[in-house]
Amino acid sequence: MDTIALVKKARKGDDEAFEQLISMHQERLYRTAYMYVQNKEDALDVIQETVYKAYMSIEQLKKPEYFLTWLTRILIHHAYQVLNEKKKVMNIQEMQEENIPKGMSDELHRVEQNMDLKDAIMQLDENYQTVILLYYYYDLPISQIAWQLSVPEGTVKTYLHRARKRLRNILGGGSDPIWINSGLMTK
Repeated sequence: MDTIALVKKARKGDDEAFEQLISMHQERLYRTAYMYVQNKEDALDVIQETVYKAYMSIEQLKKPEYFLTWLTRILIHHAYQVLNEKKKVMNIQEMQEENIPKGMSDELHRVEQNMDLKDAIMQLDENYQTVILLYYYYDLPISQIAWQLSVPEGTVKTYLHRARKRLRNILGGGSDPIWINSGLMTK
């Protein structure tokens, strides 16, 4: 069954449809949560709270085709709450292989190999981090990112431009930025 049909069923109270939706996206949710909070336990907590909030408010989702975007918006919001509550300083270089669950895609392993890129991304302003991750990692169009962040499309384009410029500076400048060809940035 496709995502839109499952969302419509879930909005009508079908718990099984909601479970199917979550299971379809669980790996991506985990990877995203882990990228923000940088530890397994916090990532699982973020996912648990995200699923709970999504379950409690699924009927508020107006456009079923934006389910993943909507769910990601909840996840990112909660990840930042967790980080603010614990006042953590994210240090991506402490990511260890044993903390990564089995079945992770090759994409994540390529990302891990480029520690400079991840460190650079985490040095960005919160809005720039989010835009870079949604645009390159989730491959979302600018219109969906704008909807998710509740800002105009022009603002998203500005964030992307500034984030790329800042990443270029952090990573050593040059006209051929290395981060475009890394495992995370493939556009």
